[in-house]
Amino acid sequence: MPRPRVSTTPAIVLRQRKLGDADKILTLFTANRGKLEAVAKGVRRSRSKLAGHVEPLSHATFQLAQGRSLFIVTQAETVESFTPIRDDLDRLSRGLYACEILDRFTETGEEHFELYRLLLDTLRRLSVRDDIDTPVRYLEMQTLDVLGYRPELDECVTCRKQLAAVTNYWTAAAGGVLCPNCRPGELSVRPVSPNAIKVLRMLLHARWSDVERITIDPDLAVELERALLEYVRWVLERDVRSAAFIDAVRRPRRGARPPVGPVARIADA
Repeated sequence: MPRPRVSTTPAIVLRQRKLGDADKILTLFTANRGKLEAVAKGVRRSRSKLAGHVEPLSHATFQLAQGRSLFIVTQAETVESFTPIRDDLDRLSRGLYACEILDRFTETGEEHFELYRLLLDTLRRLSVRDDIDTPVRYLEMQTLDVLGYRPELDECVTCRKQLAAVTNYWTAAAGGVLCPNCRPGELSVRPVSPNAIKVLRMLLHARWSDVERITIDPDLAVELERALLEYVRWVLERDVRSAAFIDAVRRPRRGARPPVGPVARIADA
């Protein structure tokens, strides 16, 4: 049965880019249709009624008409604007990163309601939590799992023996963890601590209600971030641009004021 030419769906705005003098193309992650692109006509004009509802990170209800090649946004009504994320560069950098992860990992038109819920829950968590990195780590791991890219965390990826609670070695290229005995033959590896492996297993197997109760010290947080970002880059075969924005926001804490330019460039990319 063909889909109706006009439909309504909840969606999260992943990103936007300019089209012509007044329009924008939105990349939406919808509840019903997965990722799709839609034109918001006239949205760059000062009197546009759509403008406040189609910004990146917005959770809104969209009415979409089927055009020749793209959908056209005929109406939009904000459900959640996530103001605490927009008002804080640290939260904003994580929110944009979460949106880019879903954008890079999914194809247009593939239905992924589970990932839609995951992204929506992640943005809600980023709005209220002091620890803003753990929700992002959870999103990374759950996305990898849902799409069939889960890393091997229980057995050595080479000899298939159960991993002991010692320092093992992380290898994105081989898809998980190497034991110390198998490490000499691998060049692109990094040490991974027993605590990091425990947390990675929790991120993969546990519910968020269990994950949110753990306390992760700064050194362990850095170890987890490096491991998962390295893995994500390997699977995607490209960099995640928003990861550089996270680094740019962190760097000025040593003294300088954080730059705000990259926010606009990422949002309109």
